[in-house]
Amino acid sequence: MWEYRDKVAIAGIGYTELIRRNPRTLASLTVEATDAALADAGLSRADVDGLATTPTMPVYGGEKGNQDGIDVVTPAYLAGALKIRDRITWLGNTAPMVTHAAIDAVNALVAGACTHVVLYRALHMPRGRYSNFTSTHASGKDQFFAPYGFSIPAAWAATVARRYLETSGAKRESFANFVVDNRERAHLNPNAYFRGKTLTRDEYLTSRMIADPITMLDCDLPVDGAVAIVLTRADRARDLHNPPALISGYATSNHAGATGVPMTLEDIRAGAGATGERLWSAAGIDRGDIDIAQLYDGFSIFTYTWLEGLGFCGPGEAAAFIDDGNARPTGSLPLNTGGGCLAEGRLHGMTQLTEAAYQVTGRAGERQIPNARRSVVTVSNGLAGSTAFVISADH
Repeated sequence: MWEYRDKVAIAGIGYTELIRRNPRTLASLTVEATDAALADAGLSRADVDGLATTPTMPVYGGEKGNQDGIDVVTPAYLAGALKIRDRITWLGNTAPMVTHAAIDAVNALVAGACTHVVLYRALHMPRGRYSNFTSTHASGKDQFFAPYGFSIPAAWAATVARRYLETSGAKRESFANFVVDNRERAHLNPNAYFRGKTLTRDEYLTSRMIADPITMLDCDLPVDGAVAIVLTRADRARDLHNPPALISGYATSNHAGATGVPMTLEDIRAGAGATGERLWSAAGIDRGDIDIAQLYDGFSIFTYTWLEGLGFCGPGEAAAFIDDGNARPTGSLPLNTGGGCLAEGRLHGMTQLTEAAYQVTGRAGERQIPNARRSVVTVSNGLAGSTAFVISADH
């Protein structure tokens, strides 16, 4: 069991509006989310001595801007924007995902390097297509992938989804069941981009194909906006505004496939399984102790592979598990209770962390799941660079 189980907590959460194109600077949005998270926790800027994020542009093609405050917001820039540079004792600038910065922040807090950390993710999408391949030359693996359109994440996920359908016997109608149900959950989430925007099965089944069988509606939604959370030691969090959401354990994946292909169904399942076993060991629990799940859905197929990799279903059984209603709010394992990345917006794991914290502290409003005391959170697809957490209610 992890030595620091339940010693660090999420104490406050702040969102900006999530929209497709925001005329404001990314820095101003990040400041707004930070101030909102601090107010939620009952703190001020003067209490902050740590800042952490992954300040990268989430673009796989086209121009990747790197102007600080416009395209990205580094912790050093944010410290200046908040006018607290002289108070900062620790900065976390961590790749590849913001949840790795969360892990670093947890470790900094238990080490005493800081007392209150604002973990944030600020996202800006430039104009143009998200995954254009604009280079006239291809090197390395791209010389074999790019001519066939295999240089974008949707294409990689499509091969996983296609193999899943073929080996499990599931149909695309199962994906429709999940995505349509997921959209319903977003209607109760005030932060969700798709709140109030209905989706029918026919609309899903006829949506634009990106890479068969992945459609536009199987892909998370790029947005402009920012979200921040306040992390602090649990003993401090108990004196703040909200019940603390305790971090009971975390795990990272180091699984890499041997084929050179970015992802395969078998590799993803293996990576998710190994990550899950490390997670249960760190948290001192097993999957049967989990009440709800916030599983990464950058592409819809990842929810299926995480369900199976973590052992909630056997291989090929997640489709039937979802079709039978087990992932709904009234089911045996309520899944992505705020709509996930597919319906709230692409925030690279912050969606999963914030929803878990809202649920286990009873602050999820209309979408609150009764007796949700423990949530599993996963980010990315199970391969190297992925992370997983157990978020728990205070005892």
